[in-house]
Amino acid sequence: MKLGAIIAIAIIPLIPLTIQAQGHAGHGTPPSVVEKPKAVTTQTQLPRQGQPEQAVQGVPQVEITPELQRRIGVRTVMVAVKPIQKTIRTVGRIEIDERNQATVNTKIEGWIEKLYVDYTGRYVKKGEPLAEIFSPELLATQQEFINTKKWARKQTSSVPHENHHHDAKTETQELPSVMRQLLEQDAKAMLEAARQRLRLWDISEKQIKKIEQAGKPIRTLTLFSPVSGYITQKMVVQGMKVMPGEKLFDIADFSQVWIVADIYEYELSTVRIGQPVKVTLSYFPGREWTSRIDYIYPVFSAETRTAKVRMTLPNPEGQLKPQMFTNVVIRVDMGKKLMIPDSAVIDTGRGQVVYVDQGNGIFEPREIETGLKADGSVEVLRGLRAGEKVASSANFLIDSEAQLKGIKPLSNPK
Repeated sequence: MKLGAIIAIAIIPLIPLTIQAQGHAGHGTPPSVVEKPKAVTTQTQLPRQGQPEQAVQGVPQVEITPELQRRIGVRTVMVAVKPIQKTIRTVGRIEIDERNQATVNTKIEGWIEKLYVDYTGRYVKKGEPLAEIFSPELLATQQEFINTKKWARKQTSSVPHENHHHDAKTETQELPSVMRQLLEQDAKAMLEAARQRLRLWDISEKQIKKIEQAGKPIRTLTLFSPVSGYITQKMVVQGMKVMPGEKLFDIADFSQVWIVADIYEYELSTVRIGQPVKVTLSYFPGREWTSRIDYIYPVFSAETRTAKVRMTLPNPEGQLKPQMFTNVVIRVDMGKKLMIPDSAVIDTGRGQVVYVDQGNGIFEPREIETGLKADGSVEVLRGLRAGEKVASSANFLIDSEAQLKGIKPLSNPK
């Protein structure tokens, strides 16, 4: 009993001391304040989470030491405004100048009695005979003309009239002057109408004069060449029957030819009438012809995605032959543009990127917008200023380093 009393007495004073100690430690502190340090910790972490966002908004840069630049062969070029000349190279074909072509046909039905030009490719001069046609219809027209000519002569001369009245005495009386004038006018009109019909049959004035002098029709009609040139098509043979409007010969003058070239769709906007053109042929190595674009065809080919342009070349010696292939070079002056080498531009698939040299081995990746391309250079529409330097060689190595470090260019450059 004494031992239990002693333990009880020893424990009882400790209880209020513990309660008193706890009450002193928590004096004036409400339960909600206990979790306040956790709230403060969260607030101190927010700026840390915001710091990477501020870094992303800064200018991205990749560092390549000067020593490393020399080893990988980095070269820079200055962005500058300079004149740009676009060169278009294409293939052309020599064509016949359609303005120097002629077709020979006949307006009457008949038979080829004699053929002077008997093979394709022969050169003929203007006025040279090509063929002779026999036509019964033409003979009848000539005979009508001859008869009209004889009647007109009688009407324009003094015509004596015999009067057998009153004891069969012959008296010569002249027609009244007014009636004579009317008959003369009618005779001239009918003669001119007959002559005009012969002209419509393509009978020349020389042939009509010959008919008048001879007083008899010409058996055959001779067809003459209307121009000088080469026979490109011969549709008739000796003894062949021909009908009105049927084509007999095609004649082309090769003293001047056309060059017809194909221009791709993306280059067509830079082509204008009057631009100078240089033409070369493998048939004449070392020789060059100069011309200008004189026509742009309005039709576009859906199969080849090209349009045709035309140039004219003189061909006095006949060395340029139709359907020959030519090399055509068109130089287009595009004015002054902000230009950089096209080797400085990296196509990422989403845009065009260049690396701008900021000095001290610092390169800034920057997205740009490009325009025209010409002779190894590309126009910069947006993203660079004149005077800045960009990496023009080994820039893909700089881009690889940037990709490894997760450095990407800012979008929407200004």
